[in-house]
Amino acid sequence: MDDFEKKDNDAVYSSVVKAGRRTYFFDVKATRQNEYYVTITESKKIFEDNGNAHFEKHKIFLYKEDFEKFADGLSEVLQYVKANNSDSKPQTDNRFTDVDFDDLDK
Repeated sequence: MDDFEKKDNDAVYSSVVKAGRRTYFFDVKATRQNEYYVTITESKKIFEDNGNAHFEKHKIFLYKEDFEKFADGLSEVLQYVKANNSDSKPQTDNRFTDVDFDDLDK
């Protein structure tokens, strides 16, 4: 393991959320000046046509000066989804029911 990989794995605190095919990692890390920041990583197992599997990862770095704005924005969109979720309302427009978010990157 090289120094970069070792540093990437050095977390002060971690929380893991398994959600179906995805796993979310919430890691608290420290800068050289010992200031904390958060990394949020989504890891998803992808199967290739030949049957081989690999993990696709997406990472967000969140610094303390952005915590409040990030939390406010996340809270706002979660409230919107809860209030407007198709499970809680009759669906009148079926044009979007077959969206597969896994295909958005293709």
